[in-house]
Amino acid sequence: MNRITSRRQLLGWVAFGTSAMLLPMQVLAAVKTPALTEGPFYPGPKDLLLDQDNDLTTIAGKSGVATGELLDLSGRVLDERDRPMKNTLVEIWQCNANGRYHHSGDDSLAPLDPFFQGFGKTVTDSDGHYRFRTIKPVAYSGRTPHIHFKVKSRDFGEMTSQMFMPGDPGNDRDGVLRGVRSEADRKRLMMSLKPAAPDRGVKLLAGFDIVVG
Repeated sequence: MNRITSRRQLLGWVAFGTSAMLLPMQVLAAVKTPALTEGPFYPGPKDLLLDQDNDLTTIAGKSGVATGELLDLSGRVLDERDRPMKNTLVEIWQCNANGRYHHSGDDSLAPLDPFFQGFGKTVTDSDGHYRFRTIKPVAYSGRTPHIHFKVKSRDFGEMTSQMFMPGDPGNDRDGVLRGVRSEADRKRLMMSLKPAAPDRGVKLLAGFDIVVG
């Protein structure tokens, strides 16, 4: 009986150890970021400024700073197995603090901001990290605050989507965001926000990880 009991205990521990080894893979599996429309204001060649770096709040050769609440946006680009995607191009674009895009197709009467870049790009590092300095997105007619983004890589092609401000009252009325049927997917499109330390030079820190398939 003791030998049988010991054998059963051994098999139990083996089964537990096997499931424990499988558990991290299940826990670490990432869910792909939902893709969303590029929208009408993705910049074409005639819309792009010469300055296209990852700081949208200043423009090379000009001494001013963009109007709006300065925001430090960072995150990682990952695949669905939670592995970092290095050397991935990340682009963002958004309207200025007045609600107007730096785009020839935006016929809004809102003024342009001569110090806001409107579009920026960067490449992820070996751990998949990216970072931008921009402004807190604002609402404009028909849309809740959001930042457009596009990621491009030889490994997976490209994916386009948008990131949103959590808790904004306009989210429930936004047609693009409401088009995402799953509440879980809508939550995946929300930035995480927290106040920045005074020495950071910005008001808010935003985090957003992008998971590609």
